[in-house]
Amino acid sequence: MATTERPANVGILAMEWYAPQTYVAQTSLEEQDGCGGKYVVGLGQEAMAFVDDREDIGSVLLTACRRLLTGFGVAPADVGRLEVGTETLVDKSKSVKTTLLQLFGDHRDVEGVSSVNACYGGTAALLNACAWVESSAWDGKYAVVVCGDIAVYEPGPARPSGGCGAVALLVGPGAPLALEPARATHAMDVWDFYKPHHSEFAAVDGKLSQACYLRSVDGCWAGLKRKAPAATTLDAFDHCVFHAPYNKLVQKGFARLALGDDVLAGRVADPPAADWCAAGAAPYEASLADRGLDAALRKASAGAYDAKVAPATLIPKQIGNTYTASVFAGLLSLVADRGDALAGKRVLLFSYGSGSVATMYAFKGREADDAKFALGETRRVADVPARLAARAPCSAAHFARACDVRVERYGKPGYAPTGAAETDGAAPVPLAADAFALAAVDDKHIRSYVAPAN
Repeated sequence: MATTERPANVGILAMEWYAPQTYVAQTSLEEQDGCGGKYVVGLGQEAMAFVDDREDIGSVLLTACRRLLTGFGVAPADVGRLEVGTETLVDKSKSVKTTLLQLFGDHRDVEGVSSVNACYGGTAALLNACAWVESSAWDGKYAVVVCGDIAVYEPGPARPSGGCGAVALLVGPGAPLALEPARATHAMDVWDFYKPHHSEFAAVDGKLSQACYLRSVDGCWAGLKRKAPAATTLDAFDHCVFHAPYNKLVQKGFARLALGDDVLAGRVADPPAADWCAAGAAPYEASLADRGLDAALRKASAGAYDAKVAPATLIPKQIGNTYTASVFAGLLSLVADRGDALAGKRVLLFSYGSGSVATMYAFKGREADDAKFALGETRRVADVPARLAARAPCSAAHFARACDVRVERYGKPGYAPTGAAETDGAAPVPLAADAFALAAVDDKHIRSYVAPAN
């Protein structure tokens, strides 16, 4: 790539992804917990991917990154920046980015480290990568962003909202998903979800976290309207992609956009939509938890949701919450659904990370400067429907054992992974043929990995 002119249409050139071969249906979890409909209807989820001790965040991100490089013929030496977004840390000092360097051989001139703030790290990494390509420091090489997490909760009502997966993004100029310049961020100091324990489990205030998510949707939407008023209406965007802790919250978030856009003014009674939307109005805080208002907003915006949001929900509903990768799993779902038909379309993204930081930004679909990065190629290489169909369904008991194995191993040195067997004593489900696996954690906590044979 030449550097004689400032790069134009910087954004996402290509995307790849990885999710474990094992998943549990939400209906199985409902049957186990005796709460029919609570997870499928109440959360809006269909299935949840999970891993046992044979995979960690290093192996998950290695697999996604390798798929991106091989799937699109990108030589390691052509990558000048590698950014990672994850909150699944295995070390409090060593960046997970450095683990991925084993894919780059002798190529050492690779900027970037890991970004950490709950589910927001992937967006932080992407914005950093795009800024680098647009800067005077850009050396003409690609940037790669890899984001993903292992989301697991202690037994209880939050456990069905977990998941596992990763998405890798190739960033450069002439992109078929070009990042638009206007964006808005909403940040605040709040303790809705955080990890103070020496375990994989987070401390979660579910009601507070939902309210913070919706407040951030409102704040970002209002901020984007101030910065680009003519380009910030629901009618101006063809598709919307949301960070998806669970799909019902995506529906709630989109309904808030419609409320903030005054699309629903006069269609939602008692109280009027305008009263709830008014900045600083006394009822505002109550509106974040008002079930009646939420139901009315979702009903009134259902048609727009089906057209603009639903195409971006396939992967998140099937693999669960992937934290930093969640919004990009939604974006990849949209590309898998529409492919080259996204050219000329505007796509709004909302990324939220507890604690909290959220950003709303947009991409413009276009014909890629290089045909190998056409959206149709990402659709073909990612092969989303086939990969989802090839996974192995597992019982709720198998999932619980896999979680127990991870708890036993967490933070421990000197072990080789064993996996988790099914109820009938059958061997653990084989990993994907091209997946990395954790080989061992030695007595000094140093991790080694088994590379795939193909």
